[in-house]
Amino acid sequence: MSRSSPRQAGIPFIMITVLLDVLTFSLTIPVFPSLIRQFAVSEASAAWWMGAMIAAFSIMQFLFAPVLGALSDRFGRRKVILASIAGMAIDQLFMAFAPGLVWLLVGRMVAGLTAANVTAANAYIADISGPQDRAKNFGMMGAAFGVGFITGPALGGILAEVNLHLPFMVAAGLAGLNFLYGLLVLPESLAPANRRAFSLARANPVGSLRALAMHPAVLGLAASRTCMVLAMGVMQMVWVLYTTKRFGWSELDNGLSLAAVGLTTVLVQGVLIDRIVKKLGEPRTALLGIGLEATAYAGYGAASSATAFAAFIPVHSMSGISSPAIQSIVARSVGADEQGSVQGAFASMQSLTFILAPLIGAELFEHFTAEGAAIPIPGMPFYFGAAMLALAGLVAAWAMRRVPAPKHADPVTEAA
Repeated sequence: MSRSSPRQAGIPFIMITVLLDVLTFSLTIPVFPSLIRQFAVSEASAAWWMGAMIAAFSIMQFLFAPVLGALSDRFGRRKVILASIAGMAIDQLFMAFAPGLVWLLVGRMVAGLTAANVTAANAYIADISGPQDRAKNFGMMGAAFGVGFITGPALGGILAEVNLHLPFMVAAGLAGLNFLYGLLVLPESLAPANRRAFSLARANPVGSLRALAMHPAVLGLAASRTCMVLAMGVMQMVWVLYTTKRFGWSELDNGLSLAAVGLTTVLVQGVLIDRIVKKLGEPRTALLGIGLEATAYAGYGAASSATAFAAFIPVHSMSGISSPAIQSIVARSVGADEQGSVQGAFASMQSLTFILAPLIGAELFEHFTAEGAAIPIPGMPFYFGAAMLALAGLVAAWAMRRVPAPKHADPVTEAA
């Protein structure tokens, strides 16, 4: 099959796969609390089970992202992606008819496992993208991710008004259609010559990090990305709590503000990233994005009014250029037979960080905003995020100086 065929058929399918992955996860966000309350014996019990569901999803991604990545290096991306989509469809039906909390928890664990197929999807993009369009394609993936997070909860809430189990059934149906479409359309992106044997020593979180150590630049970028995800997780945890307490924002105000962040980030990643990378090169684009995000977080923390706080949302949205640029640099820094394992290591680190970030965010918010706090600094969670992003920028700058120069690079990229 020619190289152009996988690009034409593969890019749209991968975008749909990512969109449906996120939809499958986010459709149930407004549903789970009510569904858990139906089975729980008390509010305290419901809160505990809700925390367990969230943690279980992230823990399974942490454990299995390297496994699915390594399997895709061995058997190809297509088989891993299709198998995970089929598992996703079955799991959503399972949760729709789960008779109790333990069964729901099992369903969430399986959902975390199947959602780890984003590692194979990222590896697929790396396989079929040329140097000139790699960042653009990773940006399109980020845009698809954002669209899913914007539309999923809204659609889930509408469906839940009809029946609490309906969002799961719709998610199962969408995954089933996606599987059939992929079965008929999706070509394999990894040539047999570029595959390597599966190894349990590599297909686990610790082993995948050891494999990253063979590429110091990639390990540095993974560390930088971890700092970025930590900052983002803290921000997501405290956003509503902070704006409600500091500015008196309502549910509608918070919903609109978060939608503004999501929609403008989608625009940046889906439309602007290609133009920016072509002008600045990937390294400068990555560092510019990290700098913009650090500025936005510091601005959020220092804002003395709701208007000043909202003024930093466009700056925050523009920072979305960093992630596709970093993904592109990582993809060209490792061999074709390592893309799945490397993407799995990245996803595993991010999943673990998302487990820790809400705990850190909650502690910072409580300690520095509580009545009678020794040092009252309401914006401390955002200042913490800005500090993490500053560290991410320093680590990324160090790492990118050790990245091999891209073949056939343009002068702008070479200079960066």
